[in-house]
Amino acid sequence: MNPEEVLRRARRVIEEEIRGLEGLKESLGDSFVRAVDLILDCGGKVVVTGIGKSGHIARKIASTLASTGTPAHFLHPSEALHGDLGVIDSQDVVIAISNSGESAEVVALMPYIKMLGVPLIAITNRKGSTLAKYSDVHLFLNVEREACPLQLAPTTSSTATLVLGDALAMTLLELRGFTERDFALRHPAGTLGRKLRLVRDLYHTGDELPLVREDTPMREVVLEMTSKGFGATAVVDSEGRLVGIITDGDLRRFVKRGGDLNRSLARDAMTPSPKTAKADEMALEALRRMEEHKITVLIVVDDEGKPEGIIHLHDILRAEINL
Repeated sequence: MNPEEVLRRARRVIEEEIRGLEGLKESLGDSFVRAVDLILDCGGKVVVTGIGKSGHIARKIASTLASTGTPAHFLHPSEALHGDLGVIDSQDVVIAISNSGESAEVVALMPYIKMLGVPLIAITNRKGSTLAKYSDVHLFLNVEREACPLQLAPTTSSTATLVLGDALAMTLLELRGFTERDFALRHPAGTLGRKLRLVRDLYHTGDELPLVREDTPMREVVLEMTSKGFGATAVVDSEGRLVGIITDGDLRRFVKRGGDLNRSLARDAMTPSPKTAKADEMALEALRRMEEHKITVLIVVDDEGKPEGIIHLHDILRAEINL
């Protein structure tokens, strides 16, 4: 086959799906706002159901919701009719997906959903469909054509449904104030989990923390830095608050300008107001700060500005965390 013809056909599919998404964007209105309100007010979880291709999309939407702060669960409509309907609680919201709005397995669930008295959000591409009529909120896809040249395989409609689910999930994420730390708690494994590890997972504390007071003689400072092996030490005031840091570089510069290790104190060699980290921030953010300021260590401080640990660039790299 002519390569140009192959690419022409592929681009036609993509262009058709883009047009479908433009139609979806134009169709958003009050019903979308009501759907968001229903989910925000939900005291339980979101139960997402669908069959066939819509079922696959429903699983993805449930997964995206669950990972971004909205408890959600996929319910297979056939299994629901054979006992799994019990997963739906009176505090839940149901999202039912069917392109035609007439999928027999999904429609068969509707009387029971209504008997349970839970709000129903329907996602269909037909305004007058059975599923739309059962719903409390109908989200209309507004897709005129499938990308399939036979107009048979769900293509544009499936994409539009997926994107609509993403729009719901991301809107809810922002309205809930969902943070990167919240995301990290739901993704502890794999590459993503590594990127979202917290400073507290990697830092050194207790006896490992190099620490001196600002009136500590420099000869003792050198011993502290050498014994702890981080190439730096935190410097604190009489109340234990961080006031500076002394690094190997600070030490070299101090000696180069004539500093006397036998007569000087930590305050004479320290860099004041050093860059710090918090234990509950992501290690990735600590790495960005190190890169930005071209440094290799950060002192980890508590809410009172007192050192509780130290994290080194190598700690982050060993954890396979990269920008």
